[in-house]
Amino acid sequence: MLCEECGKHPATVHYTQIVQGQKTEYHLCESCAREKGVAAYEAIAGPFSINQLLSGLLNFDPAVKERMDSPGLQCPECGLTFNQFKQLGRFGCPNCYKAFDPALDSLLKKIQTSDQHVGKVPKRRGGVVAVRRQLDQLRNDLQEQIRLEKYEEAAHLRDRIRELERQVEP
Repeated sequence: MLCEECGKHPATVHYTQIVQGQKTEYHLCESCAREKGVAAYEAIAGPFSINQLLSGLLNFDPAVKERMDSPGLQCPECGLTFNQFKQLGRFGCPNCYKAFDPALDSLLKKIQTSDQHVGKVPKRRGGVVAVRRQLDQLRNDLQEQIRLEKYEEAAHLRDRIRELERQVEP
């Protein structure tokens, strides 16, 4: 397929634009895409890296950016700063997870919609894992009921927790 703009070079940039529900597709060569200023050409022209994704997300989130700009945010073990992590896209040591934990919470929730793993579970262990997840949720609910001083509901939750604990114990 040739470039729709110049008609001379092969179209290597395929760009789809949707405006008010109307879809328009462009098939351009690299030079025409650069001249037309096709949005995000630089991001699609070269190899995409996870570092680019992390860097973009870190710069976009104001809560993370505010924490990142604080000069004291540094791993005590390896000395990596949060700004260096942003540029590298990886940590220097296992302790970086703890050192940068406050800034990572909102980032992980933005990327994965949760900071807890909720993915697939092996079938042979799935029943036990499901019960343990339910136990965790019930324990959180129990603490909330106690905080709200709803002791009758808390007692029901406590009994349910004991039943499930008996199922999980070998």
